Amino acid sequence: MLRQTHSRDTISILDIPAADDFVAGAKLAMADDNTTGRFLDQSFAIEDVKLAPGDDAAAAAKTLLDSGIGFLIADLPADALLKVADLARAGRALVFNAGAPDERLREEDCRANLVHVAPSRAQLADALAQYLIWKQWPKWLLVVGSHPEDVALGEAYERAARKFGAKIVEKRTYADAGGGRRSDSGVVQTQRQMPVFTQKAPNYDVLVAADENQVFAGYLPYRTWDPRPVAGSGGLMPTSWDASHELWGAVQLQNRFERMAHRGMNARDNQAWVAMRMIGDAVNRTKSADPQAARDLMLSPDFDVADFKGVKLTLRPWNLQLRQPILLTDGRGTVSVSPQEGFLHQVSELDTLGLDQPETKCKLK
Repeated sequence: MLRQTHSRDTISILDIPAADDFVAGAKLAMADDNTTGRFLDQSFAIEDVKLAPGDDAAAAAKTLLDSGIGFLIADLPADALLKVADLARAGRALVFNAGAPDERLREEDCRANLVHVAPSRAQLADALAQYLIWKQWPKWLLVVGSHPEDVALGEAYERAARKFGAKIVEKRTYADAGGGRRSDSGVVQTQRQMPVFTQKAPNYDVLVAADENQVFAGYLPYRTWDPRPVAGSGGLMPTSWDASHELWGAVQLQNRFERMAHRGMNARDNQAWVAMRMIGDAVNRTKSADPQAARDLMLSPDFDVADFKGVKLTLRPWNLQLRQPILLTDGRGTVSVSPQEGFLHQVSELDTLGLDQPETKCKLK
């Protein structure tokens, strides 16, 4: 595994990453894989490499690949992930993107040996958009952060609005002025700044925040000038997993994770869990540790992944993105799950989330 530490400040102390953030999910899946593997004379182990921002991910990957490892589960920024995937391709290794939401990784910069377990920004934005349209809240005030990741997420919400018929009545930018997010979070940031920042907006149904760096979105609920719900990066949030999710037998997975890690399972933990389960299932079924054999099986019609979300998950063959439902949560419970009822597709309703095959720029090579 290759994972870069997340050193940014958080708005809430509840969001400070645990020391075993991400890798804990893979460890739980490894135990599951080994339970099955004992009957097939197979065993699974994890080599965890934790990188600080600025560390050479490609060099770390080369060390793992040179040791004979054929499967890499990565939580890396897009540029570093592409370097690792290109390096792994020479060694016929398979890389699982379990962290980066960047659209270009699934589109113009896609790689034939890079499987995307993490949902893309488009999948997340479309999931929220479907619910807001279902609720008949089509008028959005879009607030976008000033970081490049925030801008990219904002573009995903703009595309989702066009796709599903919502109207963005105004788009505003919230500039990150720096400072400590918890220590500076008193009345200046909340009771004074947020109402003023959101006043004089055209009439809207819901405020949609694009704040991937978690600078301001957590301060918006209950503090907007107009009494309106908040969604996106604060309030009602789209995610692949949440510690409060308990539908479709998810409590069983949540309890096992809690016993092992002594905390709740977050989205990054679950994405690592899914990647490790995919590897284990492919190795079990092919009776081989060959990454190419695993990839061929994963792309076959009879391969799917169970992740306690009500449907089987499969890979999109044109860009290796995992089809998956998206939870809409307020952090206390699952409010809804997308795709929403009535959003139909000729192949899979899950393909209503994110870029569909006719739209793709990906040419796997």
